[in-house]
Amino acid sequence: MEACIMDDKKRCGAVSGLTTVVNPISLARLVMEKTPHIYLAFDGAEAFAREQGVETLDSSHFITPDNVERLNKAKEAKRVQIDYTQPLHKDKKEETPDADGDSKLGTVGCVAVDSFGNLASATSTGGFVNKMVGRIGDTPIIGAGTYANNLCAVSATGKGEAIIRGTVARDVAALMEFKGVSLKEAAAYVVEESTPKGNVGLIAVSAAGEVTMPFNTTGMFRACATEDGYSEIGIWPNSVENGGDNH
Repeated sequence: MEACIMDDKKRCGAVSGLTTVVNPISLARLVMEKTPHIYLAFDGAEAFAREQGVETLDSSHFITPDNVERLNKAKEAKRVQIDYTQPLHKDKKEETPDADGDSKLGTVGCVAVDSFGNLASATSTGGFVNKMVGRIGDTPIIGAGTYANNLCAVSATGKGEAIIRGTVARDVAALMEFKGVSLKEAAAYVVEESTPKGNVGLIAVSAAGEVTMPFNTTGMFRACATEDGYSEIGIWPNSVENGGDNH
């Protein structure tokens, strides 16, 4: 697992290569709050987790028969797929990939703003199935999969290499900062114009409470809620439940 957290004061923490930590975001927050560093990985991150007393389980707890089967299928097909969460059919013989051949589920991200305009972003993922040993994705990289400043908080999902190349999360904030555009305009440009189709989706919120959740993939599981009672839940383009007009 790997994870990252960041707030509008640009405080941040990130972790990678975790195999025993139950809640990687919690460890990333401890890196932010308890160390002089930003990013800990592999053995060092695991040692820090034990030192801090965070909840851990033997790595065998995270290995399930379904996930072993997914990994074996990916190896047989000589392909890398987005994650381990795509459900198998009842006979467990096939995956049900989307139009791009990848799972529709994956990275878990959250962005938030409070009544004072304080912003924060957090992202967590297990990465690709059948990835190379040592591969690190966009999630824990500040400015790629996760970013926050005093204008907005952003969490991205999709194909990590494309998100890293596009500095996706930072670019949303940079367009707001340097061009003075709205959050929705900035996010739409990054997703629709500067990142190849089929590679990225993101959730973002501004200090003023503007919410946007664009994606250029087949679908993206997403939701938002505001204190005035508005909520939005969606998977496919323009699919909205329990809400009103899109933000």
